[in-house]
Amino acid sequence: MNNEIVFLPVRDLSKIIQKKEMSPVDVTKLFLSRLEEIGPEYNSVVTITQDLALYQAKKAEKEILCGNYKSPLHGIPYGAKDLLSTSGGIPTTWGAVPFRDRTFDYDATVIIKLHEAGAILAAKLAMVEFAGGMGYKQPNASLTGPCRSPWGKENWAGGSSSGSGSAVGCGLIPFAIGSETWGSILTPANNCGVSGLRPTYGRVSKHGAMALSWTLDKLGPLGLTADDCGLVLDAISGSDPNDPSSSRMDYSYSLGRLQQRPMLGLLKDTLSETPKDISDNFQASLAILNDFADTEEFTFPEYPYEETIRTIMLGESASAFEEITEKGLAGELTAPEDRYGPYARTIVLAKDYIKALRIRGMITPQNDTIMSKYDAIIGPTRRTPVSSLYEEFRGVGRGNTKDLLGAIGNLLGLPAISVPNGFTKDNLPTGIQFLGRPYEENRIMTIANKYQSLTDWHTIHPESLLEKKDLSGEGGTV
Repeated sequence: MNNEIVFLPVRDLSKIIQKKEMSPVDVTKLFLSRLEEIGPEYNSVVTITQDLALYQAKKAEKEILCGNYKSPLHGIPYGAKDLLSTSGGIPTTWGAVPFRDRTFDYDATVIIKLHEAGAILAAKLAMVEFAGGMGYKQPNASLTGPCRSPWGKENWAGGSSSGSGSAVGCGLIPFAIGSETWGSILTPANNCGVSGLRPTYGRVSKHGAMALSWTLDKLGPLGLTADDCGLVLDAISGSDPNDPSSSRMDYSYSLGRLQQRPMLGLLKDTLSETPKDISDNFQASLAILNDFADTEEFTFPEYPYEETIRTIMLGESASAFEEITEKGLAGELTAPEDRYGPYARTIVLAKDYIKALRIRGMITPQNDTIMSKYDAIIGPTRRTPVSSLYEEFRGVGRGNTKDLLGAIGNLLGLPAISVPNGFTKDNLPTGIQFLGRPYEENRIMTIANKYQSLTDWHTIHPESLLEKKDLSGEGGTV
């Protein structure tokens, strides 16, 4: 039953462990085997933390046998994007060749919180070098090579959290932690056929995570379902004295039920210039949503959203990577454009950065007033198909496509969740996103959960990965 285990949602896998039908050690061995066997095929793994994982699994097993059950994550392995600091001699590479062997003597707050919840760190996962902070435009920008989508080894897993999306989609790990500054959780979720949650800015502490853009960076989970993401967010959220930007607002995830028909906002001309496959899948999703929700078209005020977020991101990343740039370490990076990108960013003027911050301040209350009318804003997660490993994703015909919801959501620090909603004619996944107001993760996840209860896209996995049987050796079966 290995195939059934590796593609179980977190809540179902947790019940198996809690009922002692399968031990944390056997579960961990199963996923460690898949990480070792399949991970290299997809360039999705940097470091397998086998010794630590087995130690934590044995500890979890003893705790559960003694009746000390900590949380739904207790005994469940996970992977962390390799920009999260880990102690114990485990490298934290930031996806970059110059830091291939670099280690820290402390754990990121997210790693600590997951340990407290009983989760088991099984791997550090591949990422784009410096999380894309040097201006990459093609999938090869990583020390581990281009990360592959579970749905096609010739296709990109997408975004700087590509390893996190690929590892979950390949059944290498039940859930993973990624980061997003502009699209790096939602894009891998879309490209890998999984669910991904970008929390409200400040909902999750960034202490111990590489900084790309201090006022835009967010950490969040990727899993098979929206419910998976909620369970993980419950464990990793909260105020942190080590991160002044972390929110003091309490958060508790609950699998809510809709008390009334939600009102969903649909941005006018959402599907303009959108390829037919993506448009058709979104229209089919609308038909399902209309069974339990109402939709209404609307428009946001006209502002230079993409230009504003880009100016902030360029200015803050130039500062964040100042030492790396001055030491000439960019010259050792994988992508050619990343070797000169950081120097170009240093010419962002202070007056332009400040102007962008002021525009963001003007946008925030106006857009919140509009969004207050809706329970969620919906749209395709990506308006372009999953790209090939061999093309520039910012090339002609791709980079000119606007990402208005992504720009607004990240600029204003709004939560959003992407869940699978179909496939293209080339059998590549597509997604639908639900964007919410600040701190309304539960609201958008309740709607996403309802949508997933009426669809089965999240239960479909690549046959090539289902055929990988009996990787765990002894144990690993119910």
